[in-house]
Amino acid sequence: MQNLLSDLVVVDLTRALSGPHAAMMLGDLGARVIKVETPVGGDDSRGWGPPFVEGESTYFLSANRNKESVTADLKSAEGKEFLTKLVRKADVLLENFRPGVLDRLGFSVEELHALNPGLVILSITGFGHDGPEGQRAGYDQIAQGEGGLMSITGAVEPTKTGVPIADLLAGMYGAYGVLAALHERNVTGRGRVVRTSLLASVVGVHAFHGTKWTVAGELPERVGNHHAQIAPYGMYRTADDIVQVAVGSEGQWRVFAPLVGLDPLDSRFVGNADRVAHRDELTAAIELALAGAPADEWLRRLAAVGIPSGKVRDFQQVYEWEQTRSQGLLIEVEHPTLGTVQLPGPPLRFDDQPYAGARETNLPPPRLGEHDESVRAWLDE
Repeated sequence: MQNLLSDLVVVDLTRALSGPHAAMMLGDLGARVIKVETPVGGDDSRGWGPPFVEGESTYFLSANRNKESVTADLKSAEGKEFLTKLVRKADVLLENFRPGVLDRLGFSVEELHALNPGLVILSITGFGHDGPEGQRAGYDQIAQGEGGLMSITGAVEPTKTGVPIADLLAGMYGAYGVLAALHERNVTGRGRVVRTSLLASVVGVHAFHGTKWTVAGELPERVGNHHAQIAPYGMYRTADDIVQVAVGSEGQWRVFAPLVGLDPLDSRFVGNADRVAHRDELTAAIELALAGAPADEWLRRLAAVGIPSGKVRDFQQVYEWEQTRSQGLLIEVEHPTLGTVQLPGPPLRFDDQPYAGARETNLPPPRLGEHDESVRAWLDE
């Protein structure tokens, strides 16, 4: 099962996060990913920090495992010739320039497909490839705000998510589209263009918040650490800490209510819609009961009766948690500068493999231009 995409060559012209994340996902599945960077500075994220460790940006390290790095000035004749050779040998090309930039460099979709009719092209933009604002530059937090996500996140004022979710989702959707296009190419022999954007990725995960507006005509509101349409489902204070509790069915409610001293048939709380309407009263009653014991005790009691619950862990606790490690979610790589380092690993496992992803051996995020000689030698074979 390892190296599922080992027959594929991916040219990664992207920088920052959305495109690099998509390329890394393909690399995690075994594809050969050749990251083309500008000779001076390389990918913008190489300079994003602190923290830097031995000069390496931890931001860059997070999105560039399982890749090779080559440098080329795509505005120069030499750089254009290099990319032309690379495109002819590639299966996939990823780019996240603003619309029109690649065209001006002489690598429009038509020109790329003239060089390689089977090339699958993934193009990620900020706000789409056309429309009245298609030329806008896109950064994650701007897209979170423009795409409505911040309007439903937080307790009082609009709040961004703790991770750059628009970038990451665009990368995930992009890789998903690439695999579909590759599947089609197996039938037709021709590649196609896959397009997504930060805006599309955010709107694509509106889920039930979106249909609340499009179908019911109601604007979703911020409800902090509680579920907008299910109660009780959220974060609650105990005697010494906080716990999260999810009561997702009426059967669970009938078990949970007596545990916290409530009558499951109380008219304020008898059905989910009633509990949502009286959420503040319900939360106060639950926290009054939870104040009688520490968090670990409540988690034990809740687990004993089958009520989903959990802690709010910091990153140290997550990475030291045996459950995280048992899932192969930390990988070790040998970095040429940093030595042996641990990285958050791929989120997929196949069959009974003990490691995540589809590679038995993962490549460290490359140094800038580390593979200049080996890639150019391969192109000349």
